[in-house]
Amino acid sequence: MATTASDEFDGALDDLRETVRGTVIERGDPGFDDAREIYNAMIDKQPRLVLTCTDVADVKAAVNFGREHGLDTAVQSGGHSGPGLGLVEDGLVIDLGEMTGIHVDPEAETARVEAGCTWGDVDHATHAFGLATVSGVISTTGVGGLTLGGGHGYLTRKYGLTIDNLLSADVILADGRMVHASEDENEDLFWALRGGGGNFGVVTSFEYQLHPVETVVAGPMFWPLDDLEATMRWYREWLPEAPEDVYAFYMVAEVPGDPFPPEIHGESVCGLMWCCTGGEELAEEMLDEARGVAEPMFEHVGPMPYPALQSMFDDLYPPGDQWYWKGDFVRDLSDEAIAAHERFAEVPTPKSTMHLYPIDGAVHDVGEDETAWSVRDANWSMVIVGVDPDPANTETITEWAQDYWEAVHPHTVGGSYINFMMEEGQDRIRATYGDNYERLRAVKATYDPENFFHVNQNIEPAN
Repeated sequence: MATTASDEFDGALDDLRETVRGTVIERGDPGFDDAREIYNAMIDKQPRLVLTCTDVADVKAAVNFGREHGLDTAVQSGGHSGPGLGLVEDGLVIDLGEMTGIHVDPEAETARVEAGCTWGDVDHATHAFGLATVSGVISTTGVGGLTLGGGHGYLTRKYGLTIDNLLSADVILADGRMVHASEDENEDLFWALRGGGGNFGVVTSFEYQLHPVETVVAGPMFWPLDDLEATMRWYREWLPEAPEDVYAFYMVAEVPGDPFPPEIHGESVCGLMWCCTGGEELAEEMLDEARGVAEPMFEHVGPMPYPALQSMFDDLYPPGDQWYWKGDFVRDLSDEAIAAHERFAEVPTPKSTMHLYPIDGAVHDVGEDETAWSVRDANWSMVIVGVDPDPANTETITEWAQDYWEAVHPHTVGGSYINFMMEEGQDRIRATYGDNYERLRAVKATYDPENFFHVNQNIEPAN
């Protein structure tokens, strides 16, 4: 009997199982549905197989297998990608979630972090030494996607983007080779990794610069939604002039249940989420300025360990909700933009929200061509996100997010943090990278000329 392509594939798959220490899970195997679960339950993709890697050797084997068999290949770290780019239909998923080693060097104030870690893992390891680096605002987020997209969070005004604190990375390329990328080695690749997403290879570990951060003064402050115009007008002038030790992202939201007081449950609000690394006296001075604009209906701001702040939203946003989001970079909050925010600020479901994350301060100290992240003169990274646990509300949250975005988009820079994009097409990707886009295409042509890594916010290689 002649050997078929299916027989050859099955034989190669058996060889792969014998080669790797991780687990190869095919469609139909026990545990397959668990293996394809990601953070956004709106995404329902059916890979052909999932390989959970335990080490770099497994990653090399997975990349070689995907390339040799022509499989569309996705790479997953924490699974938080909004459009579900850590999964792929009828292809291979390289799941890094078992690779969770961390080594902290307290004297050098650095950490080497494997790509399957979450930011909660990193905070746990670094906080023991009174150190931290820049990350996001939900601790269950994976380090890989957040870092490669640029990364911003509570420490950004003081210490820049996550990529501004990236010292080096180990990368498995499309041809199966492993390379080290830093300012001194494969410099073009290192430049591209800092904001260019998962286009250039599988990063298996990241080396970060850490900073002395142990206790912060942090927490939420809410105003009635009627105060949006007054507070947002104040915020647009105050934030860029505030000391870099002071961070506060602006939000519109609905007050959830516990631990908030029952009398404000379900109230539509605008507000600030504070983080101050400069001590209680500075924090109180800044809080007083905000209180002078409009009387808060609720505030709970005080000293706390940095990891407690980082995990504050974890229970509100567990895996398994429906998510749809749209983002933009914002330089100025014009009166027209504020009026657009007012029109859409009443959220459609209790978990839906809009956040304006500050990306000024130390971010502005880096040139637009020094990393792939090019928008170094914006003041905010905006996300409008429709969230609900009930699939019946998917259309409602999607339409609200799209309508809100269309109203404010004309008043923005135009590009977006790629981690706040769904699959929105090449024009949006080009707008995000601006003058850096063609340079990214050239780097792509050097390290992945066949565009093997294309299940991402894709940058096509230069011809």
